[in-house]
Amino acid sequence: MIKKKEKLIAYFSMEIAVDEKLNNYAGGLGILAGDLLRSAADQKIPMVGVSLLNRFGYFKQTIKRGRQNEQYEENDLSLLKKINKKIKIKIGSDEVLVGAWKYFVKGVSNFKIPVYFLDTDFPENKKKYRQLCHHLYEANHDIRLQQEIILGRGGVRFLEALKINPDKYHINEGHGAFAFVELFLKNPEIKLKELKKQCIFTTHSPIKAANDIFSVSEVKKNFLDFPFFFSELLDQGSLNMGKMAMHFSGFINGVSKKHAIVSRKIFFEPKIKAISNGVNLNFWVCPSFQKIYNQEFSGWKTNNKLLSKKTLEENKVWRAHQEAKKKLLEMVLKESGEFLPQDIFTIVVARRFVAYKRLDLIFKDLRRLLKIHKKNGPIQIIFAGKAHPKDSAGKETIAKVLTISKKYQNEIKIVFLENYNIKMAKLLVSGADLWLNNPLPPNEASATSGMKAAANGVPQLSTLDGWWPEGYLMGKTGWAINSLKNLSDHKSLLDNLENKILPIFYHDQKKWQKIMANTIKNNAYKFSSERMIIEYKKLAYEK
Repeated sequence: MIKKKEKLIAYFSMEIAVDEKLNNYAGGLGILAGDLLRSAADQKIPMVGVSLLNRFGYFKQTIKRGRQNEQYEENDLSLLKKINKKIKIKIGSDEVLVGAWKYFVKGVSNFKIPVYFLDTDFPENKKKYRQLCHHLYEANHDIRLQQEIILGRGGVRFLEALKINPDKYHINEGHGAFAFVELFLKNPEIKLKELKKQCIFTTHSPIKAANDIFSVSEVKKNFLDFPFFFSELLDQGSLNMGKMAMHFSGFINGVSKKHAIVSRKIFFEPKIKAISNGVNLNFWVCPSFQKIYNQEFSGWKTNNKLLSKKTLEENKVWRAHQEAKKKLLEMVLKESGEFLPQDIFTIVVARRFVAYKRLDLIFKDLRRLLKIHKKNGPIQIIFAGKAHPKDSAGKETIAKVLTISKKYQNEIKIVFLENYNIKMAKLLVSGADLWLNNPLPPNEASATSGMKAAANGVPQLSTLDGWWPEGYLMGKTGWAINSLKNLSDHKSLLDNLENKILPIFYHDQKKWQKIMANTIKNNAYKFSSERMIIEYKKLAYEK
């Protein structure tokens, strides 16, 4: 039962990953959205989610002749309930019918949060509009703009048709910013100061390509009643969705302390605050660690902070990790046919393949890597991740990893796993010995995959970008690439492996186990979505 004094929050996101069986998300943004709603349900915070159906998901990745290929398969919608309600949205001069499918995100105490996935695939709509909610992140500008009109305007109107009246609207990245415009158009007499009290915006990326920018002509063609008299909404003659969201928002935040600093400079907006991302521990902690947490931290599922109260016994952590690692290596054998020994130091590199993340950095000095592998202790590396279908550079990086893995297969084990997804990610983040993350600063907003690894006791080696400046404790939670800024990043990466990481793993197991235990104590709660949603409630939702 929702208490009357509690405010209802509508959460808009282009993608929301609610179930590993529903492939309607691309990656980090959707996973984060799902984790936020799971933790809201765990904490019994009244919310409602709004997204697009993405009927054919992102894509299924297959590798053929050393290259990424994309296949599109229709989602099984049996997990969702079709809503018997439709509304109309104008795109240009055309009326488009919008319906929805519902899914309940359930908390550990069975508190439910409804998520509405908007859909336009109805016979009454023109063919071009029926396909609007088929594919996520269409490259075509007109289609992308129309999708965002459906998400923002359609989302506000659909909730209204269901007689759901949110107190506040939280937009996850700029894709949903038309929701704020719709709120204004519904009540043009409202003062901007009053409207801002309802509007919350979380920006997720300092990368220009991640912020949708549409020309005035594109907006005029698709959104006939757009309020162009707000001249400040335009940025050099174009509409920047992130900047527009900020214009209407009373609370704006980045997703790590460093990202907030970078965003203030990029958007010339001093009011951007920081609420660091987090991950849902109930969802991402593997069974062997959940068993320990249940024994040692009674009640941790609704009070993650308990995990920071004491350091777990090293031998318990090690046994739980070995169980998780065994499951990971079994999955690798099943998926790739490659047998990876349990006692070999296992590095995992699993991210979206995009240039700034530099997933191939470890190969920049292959001769030295192989020398370290032979001299300092054997290494095996597992890669996973997708490149956007239009990202040729990301695809080339995947091809490079595959080429190297084949060329040096008799010297070092390097495995690439196809079709990175939630089910696979759960095994990777818990079974790795080391999580490797080496984005080019300051481009990483957060990087929640390393947080998932930390919740399973896995230390990280990373550049000091995104969440890592907050999570890195020297000698306790992992290692930093180029922390002194006097080396090239690839040299610093290999120096850490050769001189710090491998000597501990192979020659001081007690110390390695201590690092794993410290990683849980220091970072599991600190980077949980429970802590994150409590901060949103305190700083944004209740004010």
